[in-house]
Amino acid sequence: MKRFCISIFIALISLTLPEFCYSQDRPKSFKLAVAQMRVVGGELETNLAHAGEMIAEAAEHGAQLILLPEAMDLGWTDPSALTRAEPVPEGKTSMFLSNMAKLHGVYVCAGLTEKDGKTVYNAAVLIDPEGEVILQHRKINELDIGHPYYALGQKLNVCQTELGTIGVMICADASTGDRVIPRALSYMGADVILSPSSWAVSADHDNFENPYGGMWKDAYKPVAKDFRVWIASCSNVGWMTGGPWKGAKVIGCSMVIGPGGEEVLNAPYGDDADTILYVDIKPEPRPGQGTTWHDYWKKQEASPLY
Repeated sequence: MKRFCISIFIALISLTLPEFCYSQDRPKSFKLAVAQMRVVGGELETNLAHAGEMIAEAAEHGAQLILLPEAMDLGWTDPSALTRAEPVPEGKTSMFLSNMAKLHGVYVCAGLTEKDGKTVYNAAVLIDPEGEVILQHRKINELDIGHPYYALGQKLNVCQTELGTIGVMICADASTGDRVIPRALSYMGADVILSPSSWAVSADHDNFENPYGGMWKDAYKPVAKDFRVWIASCSNVGWMTGGPWKGAKVIGCSMVIGPGGEEVLNAPYGDDADTILYVDIKPEPRPGQGTTWHDYWKKQEASPLY
């Protein structure tokens, strides 16, 4: 339910944040494609070819923004990260994704393995329909087993687009204490938060006995509800063939949480659950900004419908 005052909203959208200002136009609805692709560890050419197929298919089905998984080029914590990472935007993976975005006239968000000088990062990019990298993120809350492969990011960004203001995080960035990273992106004005991910379990994991995904819902739902923001996470599928989790299976379960905290999409589980799923995203007008969020939350807490 939209519970905000139009006059207050008009005043709020005239305020500015660092590096961008709020648009006076409401973000338009758009179709998001969640490309839950199979990623083969260390097989760059195979993974890029498959990503290209999925981008083309999603564009053909009317998607305007296509979300791909974390480290979709080489696989998360695959040892090839140390030798095959490439720069952004000049590297092979980044240029390929840019060319695909431009060819099909879509936004593409994907996780990739970035090399900057001698340093390797677990990174993600948002590319516009002109093929330009308009946002770049380096994972901050990297798991300890990822530290031998990736340096840590040092900043957060959001980017204003015709689809709304978009923020990007990567996988475990969402599970920081008190969810500080997705909350920070929301404070920065994100209408939609995209999260390339790679969710793995042991080879003998039984999803009927122990359903996967609860920890991510616990991370996403409170933020989505508090800030009226969409959160979309896309995991890959397949087997991990190298690195500390060699032998584990990556099982999809990609999800989209709506601005009321509701589950809009729950993708299938399994190492073979290679698929594309679609969600119609309708960003909501921002009911708060800066310290006015606290006033908004107080009003919601006082409401019997909250």
